[in-house]
Amino acid sequence: MSLNLLALVTDDLDRCATVLDAWQEAGVSGVTMLGAVGGRYASTHDDWPLMVSLRAMLGGSQTPNHIVFALIDDDIVLERATRAALDIVGDFQAPNSGIMFVVPVSRAWGARKKPRPEP
Repeated sequence: MSLNLLALVTDDLDRCATVLDAWQEAGVSGVTMLGAVGGRYASTHDDWPLMVSLRAMLGGSQTPNHIVFALIDDDIVLERATRAALDIVGDFQAPNSGIMFVVPVSRAWGARKKPRPEP
């Protein structure tokens, strides 16, 4: 077994809630949800200072996003959770469908194992 961070970014709060329900059914014991702002960034001003570039990026078209992530220490639960999200969202290839990714975690502090209910 390995420890992984499963993350989902979406602007669809209803879809996000559906995925969270599916993750719970898949055995994910806890999640953290953050609000974020997303948008497209394009600049032809490579010589702009960093703060001006950030201001230009954040001042344009913005979309409220939801970032949901969970630490998962069971490969089977990780597979169930990713499959559930794919079943709900699709393959994330459609425009504005969001993104999902998994990052291996080498160390974590404060992540407590919770007993899993019997299937």
